[in-house]
Amino acid sequence: MKNSINERRVISVIVLNESSVLARITALFAGRGYNIESLTVAPIPDSDMSHITIATNGSAKVMEQITKQLHKLIPVYKVIEHEEMVEKEMVLAKFPITEHLSDVGALCAAYNGGIVNVGKEMIIAMVADEPKRIKHFIEAAQRYNPYEIVRGGVVAIER
Repeated sequence: MKNSINERRVISVIVLNESSVLARITALFAGRGYNIESLTVAPIPDSDMSHITIATNGSAKVMEQITKQLHKLIPVYKVIEHEEMVEKEMVLAKFPITEHLSDVGALCAAYNGGIVNVGKEMIIAMVADEPKRIKHFIEAAQRYNPYEIVRGGVVAIER
């Protein structure tokens, strides 16, 4: 019965870099009532292609259907449902200047990050780590009274 269990899934799609491709791809998920947890799109250097990374939750059976339908879209060149991958996510956080710079810096360093900007009234930190660890960083950062936290999307590459 494992096929009916909703699990976290990460899918990479290599597409021709042209307008409306992203809308067509996300429509496949919306049409089946599946939420996209994270979506990252970036051009592939020295090509006319883009790499789309989609993190979602769904059963293996539904993800197989979506993968097959993604293959049918004309601008799609390759679809990879990651089995073994390296996965990273980035977050930027803005803290009051009244917080100890060394404490915020130490917290960020523990999550592969650091202080990226210091102004008169705020400290901006950046962390890049695995999505679960990013969640833990955000929880730990609450003790330093962040003004704002901006979480980027997941990027993944097969091992």
